[in-house]
Amino acid sequence: MLKRSAKICAVLAVLAATGAIAPAAEAIECRGAFQLVQGREISTPYCRDNRLAAVARSYGFKVSDGEIRNNPNTKRSICRLIGRDIRVSATCNETDGNARRF
Repeated sequence: MLKRSAKICAVLAVLAATGAIAPAAEAIECRGAFQLVQGREISTPYCRDNRLAAVARSYGFKVSDGEIRNNPNTKRSICRLIGRDIRVSATCNETDGNARRF
């Protein structure tokens, strides 16, 4: 068992060193609220949250991308304050539990 896990660790170390394993955060490229996937831009929650954080920072709030993604209360608070901004209105409409759904 120990030999097997040592071999697995060695293989993973070689793959990581050669760049065959890329961290997920480095692989995601956002353009505004859209993620670039195989040359096309698609809307993803990850990029929408990053955009919300960027707009919040432009208003002077001290908030990180990760804080918006990982803390729903922070996201709701920011949306309550700047949610009418056209750049983030769609993102904030998703977080509002009282919003009407058609």
